[in-house]
Amino acid sequence: MKDYTRRRILRGMLGGTAVTVALPMLNCFLNSNGTALASGEAMPVRFGTWGWGLGMNKSIFVPKQTGAHYELPEEIQALKPIQQHINLFTNFNTFKDGAPLMCHHTGWVILRTGIAPTQAQVRPGETIDVTVAKRIGNTTRFQTLSATATGDVRDSYSYENANSINAPEFSPIRFYQRLFGPDYQDPNAPEFKPNPRAMVRKSVLSGVLDETKELSKMAGAEDKARLDQYFTGLRDLEKQFDIQLTKPKPLAACHAVKAPKDEPKAGLDATLVAERHRVMTDLMVMAVACDQTRVFNMAYAGETAATSKPGYEKPHHTATHEEPTHPELGYQEQVSWFTRRAMESWAYYVDALSKVKEGDGTLLDNCLVYALSDISYAKIHSLDGIPMFTAGRAGGKIKTGLHIDGNNGPGTRLGYTAMKLMGVDVPSWGSQSNTTSKEIGEILV
Repeated sequence: MKDYTRRRILRGMLGGTAVTVALPMLNCFLNSNGTALASGEAMPVRFGTWGWGLGMNKSIFVPKQTGAHYELPEEIQALKPIQQHINLFTNFNTFKDGAPLMCHHTGWVILRTGIAPTQAQVRPGETIDVTVAKRIGNTTRFQTLSATATGDVRDSYSYENANSINAPEFSPIRFYQRLFGPDYQDPNAPEFKPNPRAMVRKSVLSGVLDETKELSKMAGAEDKARLDQYFTGLRDLEKQFDIQLTKPKPLAACHAVKAPKDEPKAGLDATLVAERHRVMTDLMVMAVACDQTRVFNMAYAGETAATSKPGYEKPHHTATHEEPTHPELGYQEQVSWFTRRAMESWAYYVDALSKVKEGDGTLLDNCLVYALSDISYAKIHSLDGIPMFTAGRAGGKIKTGLHIDGNNGPGTRLGYTAMKLMGVDVPSWGSQSNTTSKEIGEILV
């Protein structure tokens, strides 16, 4: 048997590669209406998620009217500038089906996977972004991208399985370097030069793949299964290198962004979180516009949001349980303050996508962003009526500006609708009482 040392496995040959020259970005790259690429391909449609913690105060969050032109209650007044771009979904439920309630965990897991977790921190299935990425994310540099405004790498709402959590970017400088550092290929550059580092990595990987195949012939059944899984991961990596070594298509919406000068100050003061969210949003939006990814996730806060308010001694999560209901207002005043800050950041996120021109519309027009919280009324950990939003028109496939009442139906209907819009061909989604095969027809064009 050969000596399969690490040095042996990581040996490969560096082959030559052709250098092509492209024209600068011209109108002829689009069709005559600016609605599609000149080749006839439709503009790519992207899928995103956005998450905030600790739900809402129903009496001042849920509109009294449904359909279009609904009045925004005071807790979501910040959404007025983007109201025409979003849909609000209320009175949809999540069902535990006999499983214990894992506070701040059960709700978002059901809404992102369709499955109720059975134990604390159990992550069943895979999150919706991962499912969608398998359908639309295989031709971009990053199959998915995740970021958080909390500064904490643990605040992720995305995973492939219980042992494979998609860690979010939490540092703006690191995020910039990952997106627009040395490995970035500008799709609108007049000249394309394959990245030598990507060439070397692919060469090394080719050697690894060849040796893995040979080793697999000699392995037992259990080891062979492990090698097959390893081989699949290497093939996915090889596809990513192929993308980096291929001239990207010109994209009018893509333009250079400035690197952050400094890291935002550490801490969970609401002002600092909002600042971090703005920086991470701007980087994420341009990553999408430059087609580095078509599936993206942003967390404004973790599932037990610890955002703090200057001059107030309790963080958001503690306040939800300890602050008494204001006798005149009828709700927890400080808790509502935190929710309003989250809605301001949600508005910024949607607005940032809407400001990028793409074809005869905007980047947001070609996106579907699915936003949700972990709980409905945090004081009692209620799962009934967890608020959800969508933003964008999914390439013209859905209407916006609507408030939809779910009539106590399963909240998984929205996730199922999103997957169908993204081309995921599934007859149903979810398990037990959360199973659905019914789209939310009110928003479909």
